[in-house]
Amino acid sequence: MPEATIRAMETDEALVRLAREGDRSAMEELFRRHWGVAYRVAYRLLGHDQDAQDATQECMIKAMAHLGDFDGRSGFRTWLLRIVTNAAFDAGRRRKRRATVGLGSAEGDAGGFEPAREDDPARNLRRQDLRNTLDTALDKIPPKLRKTFVLFAEAGLTYAEIAEVQQVPIGTVMSRIYNARTKLQSYLDGVEGL
Repeated sequence: MPEATIRAMETDEALVRLAREGDRSAMEELFRRHWGVAYRVAYRLLGHDQDAQDATQECMIKAMAHLGDFDGRSGFRTWLLRIVTNAAFDAGRRRKRRATVGLGSAEGDAGGFEPAREDDPARNLRRQDLRNTLDTALDKIPPKLRKTFVLFAEAGLTYAEIAEVQQVPIGTVMSRIYNARTKLQSYLDGVEGL
């Protein structure tokens, strides 16, 4: 069985242990395994592809450089997403959250990071419109609520994991998610297709 296949079957904890011992393939597997969710969280927090890529890259470099600081009290993914949310907010403070570039933009960007899965142009345009509408609504909610909501909705973290990432009580997480949903719903009411 190829080494990459073997690495893909190992747990994060085993990969962290091996990476600490200098195993580059274990470090690469951790990077490969968690890049997507780290990028999606950064993208939702920053609203711009290049900023999200920069923040994710910065996060991965920090995480791999400080792998020895990972104490195992939480899962590796939880620890990593804490780093990415901090990196995204640092980047956001340095450069105000930019609007997402849509289809037909001057930059030539396709307006998102997900490749189209179907060849129906009308459906893809509608999906992009909905994504832009959601990004605009996310922009309107306060950063603490947005950060909590993105960790829940985009990263799929549990309330307990979010509480750990943000170092707040679980009740605060529940309250923030409820408030974020309420605010998003009020911004999205009347939007066709939602």
